[in-house]
Amino acid sequence: MPIGRRRNRIDRSLRERGVPPEPQVREREEVGTSGPWDSADAPDDGQLRIDLGALRLPALSGMELRVDVNAQQQVVGASLRYGDSLLQLSVFAAPRAGGLWDEVRVELARGAAAQGAQLTEVDGPFGRELAGTVVLPTAPQPGETAPTMVRRPARFLGVDGPRWFLRGMISGPAATGPEAGLPLEQAFRGVVVVRGTGPMPVRDPLPLTLPPQAAEQVARQQAAGRSSGRATSPIPPDAPA
Repeated sequence: MPIGRRRNRIDRSLRERGVPPEPQVREREEVGTSGPWDSADAPDDGQLRIDLGALRLPALSGMELRVDVNAQQQVVGASLRYGDSLLQLSVFAAPRAGGLWDEVRVELARGAAAQGAQLTEVDGPFGRELAGTVVLPTAPQPGETAPTMVRRPARFLGVDGPRWFLRGMISGPAATGPEAGLPLEQAFRGVVVVRGTGPMPVRDPLPLTLPPQAAEQVARQQAAGRSSGRATSPIPPDAPA
């Protein structure tokens, strides 16, 4: 039985008896068993990974890695697209005691409800997760001045690591069932987090960077005037790490 599911059943039993459960912290030895990985425990598995600074993302067949870049060429987001589905990734500084995912789940569920959507806690392959719907913007169509907001199926995954917290949001068809989500779950499992040793405020995003080839591409786009404010840069699977 997976460690996360066994822990969840223990926690439910404690709640039924009125005993507050301990935070769901994935200690280093648990993080190092199946991924996502801390950089200190990353496996020598031969998997090509794209180096984005605090995140090293697996380059998997059939997936496209995209990064959102602002006008200063700073990376402000990373995602993996698989068909019509998306895995958006964020990584933050976290306390040594962990447990940040317990707090974030409550906040995400409340935020979805305020937008008329719904997220429910369920057991997943990485422990407790949120599943349901969220409201997301779509790209403006010709003649439109603002994106259209649509409701999409979504799952939120979270992992408390050694002084870091990794959050993934799967949206689109891959969020509609266990089998549909397997490819993006595999990608999430293959992520390596590089926390660094410096102190950082809890919940501050860990710094992301572009690989040199992608940085040059974005710089050319911005110099040509094709990007303003934020650009999305696709990185092919064979991009150098």
